[in-house]
This record gives sequence, structure tokens and C-alpha cells, in this order.
Amino acid sequence: MVDVQGTVADGFEPVRDAFADNFARRGERGAAVAVYRDGRRVVDLWAGTRDGDAEPGDGGAEPWSRGTAQVVRSATKGVAAAVLLLLHQRGQVDLDAPVGTYWPEFKAAGKERVLVRHLLAHRAGLPVLDTPLTPAEAVDGVSGPRAVAAQAPAWEPGTDHGYHAQTFSWLIGELVLRVTGRSVGTYVAEEIAGPLGLDLWIGVPETEQHRVGRIAAISTPVDGGAPGLRVRPKKAVADAYADPSSLTRRAFGAIEPHADENDAAYRAAELPGSAGVATADALARFYASLTGVVDGGRRLFAPATLTVARTEESAGQDRVLLVNTRFGLGYMLHGPACPLLGPGSFGHPGRGGSLAFADPESGIAFGYVTNGMQKNVTADPRAQALVRAVARSLAG
Repeated sequence: MVDVQGTVADGFEPVRDAFADNFARRGERGAAVAVYRDGRRVVDLWAGTRDGDAEPGDGGAEPWSRGTAQVVRSATKGVAAAVLLLLHQRGQVDLDAPVGTYWPEFKAAGKERVLVRHLLAHRAGLPVLDTPLTPAEAVDGVSGPRAVAAQAPAWEPGTDHGYHAQTFSWLIGELVLRVTGRSVGTYVAEEIAGPLGLDLWIGVPETEQHRVGRIAAISTPVDGGAPGLRVRPKKAVADAYADPSSLTRRAFGAIEPHADENDAAYRAAELPGSAGVATADALARFYASLTGVVDGGRRLFAPATLTVARTEESAGQDRVLLVNTRFGLGYMLHGPACPLLGPGSFGHPGRGGSLAFADPESGIAFGYVTNGMQKNVTADPRAQALVRAVARSLAG
């Protein structure tokens, strides 16, 4: 049995049970989960090892601690989206303005009418690059923005949606830089993480690298089944991932070969679509601060901004993910592809496991991080088990 550390408030014991069950039945190696309700922390749990290659209970492995941070992949997108929405809230960005208003080079190749909101809602038609970037180019701060600025859209912008898995980083990062003169990582540190006391970074400083756990691929068990069993993806999706010419394969392969996510240089890179690092508590606290006040601090989103963030902009079959997805501005919304707590929930998963979201109607903010990466993009069974446990806790 794994030794689960941390605390839960009265009534939230089902979350502790589900968290322990993830280790016993769903292949978990090292993880943490945090939940806030109405600005108060009600769940703060961690267990396992810092090394995703090591089994829980391995005597030679360093145990996960409360301060262990983790690469959260696309869960970073929700933090990056908040930057643009805060700039909109402060009158510095018009969501209905062409991106070229702020970034003139972006107008090339028929993109004159791509709007800022199209970037956030995955409607820009730019999920792929004709020539993928190398890992070194992906993080140099120049090659990525140059590539997406020159890229022709895969469909008419604004008419459909498809998940911008990797290109989101350069689209959002460069737009923030053009508007503010600050990198997106610097903006997050100075305007969000610093004031709110969050262990969250887009670009991990050298002084914090020692806190980051090592991720590893693990098998994907059937939910509730044995860890050795794998979920067989739908044939169409599996075929798309296997087809080098498909939008699916090309979107996730915009960086080739795949970067080493355990490399300190990669963690230090400012890739706001895929390489953020955070603790579970930081993610939950971040979302709690979008919707309300935490510990007497400040609320990030004004009510109007919160409405904009979770108003549906894209829905239906996603051209990249090939499932029905729903997006607001920068956030996935509750639906079959990404079940959250209810219709008003908004947030973002990270491919392979992590999940963070808020549900303003119940006052819940949720953060989950893991170092065991499974073959799931939007609905990891471990994260979903925890979300169901939160729902049971609320139901009493």
C-alpha cells in the first residue's frame, strides 16, 4: 500500500480514497492532488516517488514531497490563456483585433484576418508546421514565432477548430511579447505566480530545478483494471496518430524529434503550450484565484473576464483530436472529451495525466500532477477518478 501524505477536510475523504486507489489499480507512480473550495484548501495530498521510472515503495527512490513540482504539459495552456485574458481585462489586448495588429509579420500567407480570439479557441488553422522544428529551435525564442508567422493556415481561420498542441506555445508567447515587451514566463512570474505565492513556472529558474520530478511513460490501465492492461484507442484516432500526413500526427509532431522533457534546458524554456512546471497546489490555487479570493489575496479575473473565458467558442469534432471537444478562450470546457464537474467548469488537461480546472458554481478549484505519463490526451483515468471523488464529496 502506498503511504499517502497530506490532509483532507471533513467530507472530502473520498478524494483520499480515490488517490490511493490510483496507485493500487491505475498504475500511478508519483502524484499530488489539491482542491480548494470557496478559496479554502480542502485537499492537499501526495504520494509515491519523484522518479516516474521507479515503483512506489522502491527503497532507492526519492519520495515525492509536498514541494515536488512536475512538468504539466498542456495544463500550461490554461495559465498562458490567463495572461492574454488579463491583458484584455486591462485594456491592452482587443480579443477581436487581428493578430497582425500587434505582430505585423504574422499577416503573411493569408492570415490577415486571424483574430486574437481565434488563437485562444484553436480556430486559427495553425496546428501544424510544414517543416517541424528541432528541439533546439523550439526553445530558442525565435524559430517558433518565425515559423508560425510564415505558415499558411490548414483551413480558413475562424471557420473550424483543431487543437493547436505545440504551435499554441509560439502563437501565445510571441503575442504576449509583442504587447507587453515581456516574455510570457516573465509575465506569469511577475503578475501571477509571484503575487499569489504559486510554485508555478513557465521556464523553471535554475534555483528551482531540483524540485522537479522525473517523468516517464507508463502503461495505461483500463479504468479500475490491472495496470498491465491498455486502453485500445478508437481505430480512426489510432490511424491518425500513425499517419505522418494527418493533422493529428503533424500537430503533435511540430517538434521533431520529441524533446527530452526531463532535460533542465527544456524545463527552463518558455513554452506556454506544453512545458510549464507546477505543484498540484499551485494549479488549484491558480484556478481558485481566477474565480474568487484566496487567503485574503486578490482575484485575477473580473466577473466579465470569467464569463469570456468559459463561453463556448468552439464545439464539435476537433480536426486534430478527432473527438468532440469544447473550448472557451484558452480553456477546455466540460464535455465528453474532458469531463469536469459540471457545465460551467473550465480548465485544461495535460497529455498523459495532469489536470487543472475551476467550477465556479460549486466553488471548486482542482489541480492534479503526475510523473507517470499515460497514453491519454484529454481524459486520464486517474484524474477522472479524482474528479468523480470530488463530486461525491460535494454530494455528501
